[in-house]
Amino acid sequence: MEKWLTIQQIEQYPEINEQQQKEAMAQCIAQVKHNLPAFETHFPAANSENNFYTPGINTDWTSGFWTGEVWLAYENALEEEDRRLFKEAGDKQVDSFLERIRIKHYVDHHDLGFLYTPSCVSAYKLTGSEKAKEAALMAADQLMTRYRPKGKYIQAWGPMDTPENHRLIIDCLLNIPLLYWATDISGDIRYKEVAENHIHTTMKYIVRDDDSTWHTIMFNPETDEFSHGATCQGYKDSSAWARGQTWGIYGTAIAYKNTGREEYLDYFRRVSGYFLRHLPEDLCPFWDLGFGNGDEAEQPRDSSSAAIACCGFLEMSKYLPEKEAAYYQSIARKLALSLIQNYQVTDVSVSNGQLLHGTYAKKTPYNTCANSGVDECVIWGDYFFMEMLTRLMRPDWNMYW
Repeated sequence: MEKWLTIQQIEQYPEINEQQQKEAMAQCIAQVKHNLPAFETHFPAANSENNFYTPGINTDWTSGFWTGEVWLAYENALEEEDRRLFKEAGDKQVDSFLERIRIKHYVDHHDLGFLYTPSCVSAYKLTGSEKAKEAALMAADQLMTRYRPKGKYIQAWGPMDTPENHRLIIDCLLNIPLLYWATDISGDIRYKEVAENHIHTTMKYIVRDDDSTWHTIMFNPETDEFSHGATCQGYKDSSAWARGQTWGIYGTAIAYKNTGREEYLDYFRRVSGYFLRHLPEDLCPFWDLGFGNGDEAEQPRDSSSAAIACCGFLEMSKYLPEKEAAYYQSIARKLALSLIQNYQVTDVSVSNGQLLHGTYAKKTPYNTCANSGVDECVIWGDYFFMEMLTRLMRPDWNMYW
């Protein structure tokens, strides 16, 4: 057995059909509704433990994804009573996000987009909520404080006056849309200018010669010039962290949407091709793309990466020539079918999440990670699974990002 499938083999896989999409979404909506009593005013942890999330306060960088699930359930629910329940829950959570940014509770990092786009930008787009608008604009202002004008990038985390923190990470491509939204709403061009500078700096360095991606780009603390790349959450520096590669897929699609720069089409094709050339038999990647068929006994999957990739394929298909667009749409439908057949939660006694077999972080001899959420549900995987289904069912969906 070959370690990875060939593109030709992937093309032979079946695609999800309309009925399967509807049934999968109905299951997701039912799971959100089931979870409301525990999580209406609380937030799931970043990952489950033994497949169950526990409730906590609005502290982590991942809290916005649960609220995003609530708004996706609101959008897709067929019953008016369910829509009312989801809107009430979403509004309560927006209150929490407004309070969090007002008191600046754990917001000194770049993940403001992950926090405020699926929670508050979505609420404003869907309901016109002024408090959601206020919270999201305040979050955009906070994100702007992370910008380093000399290097033209947003620093990922850590105090701005600490030399070892001069870095960006690939995940931030999904935080940047918050700044474009802020320009659209406020008319202030500075948000967009910072966003575009960060994107251009990221794309200049993040894609390696073999079309895999770095997780982290380090800069010289004195000059803010490029120093070196690292793959801090992957198996080792020379490997390709699966989730980082799919942040690259979705991130380049959104970057092209917002900038129209032709070279981003090429970046998208490259990072997508690498991902697709490193898929095992069931089309769901291992947590690092260096692993494939034959590694099942030792290495966990990351189902969240497959869901993120599908969202990226479906978004970029809007801007590609017809034949190429159809190809990526077909690939997304194939990966989606595998996710619902092999990874979707269909029994509340098994899990209160949406998507099994995700990986947050895995320790190896070559990285500094601690084991966290290994072979568990991860809250962003749940969210992007629902977004993927929404995109499949509604190609004209008004994206939150």
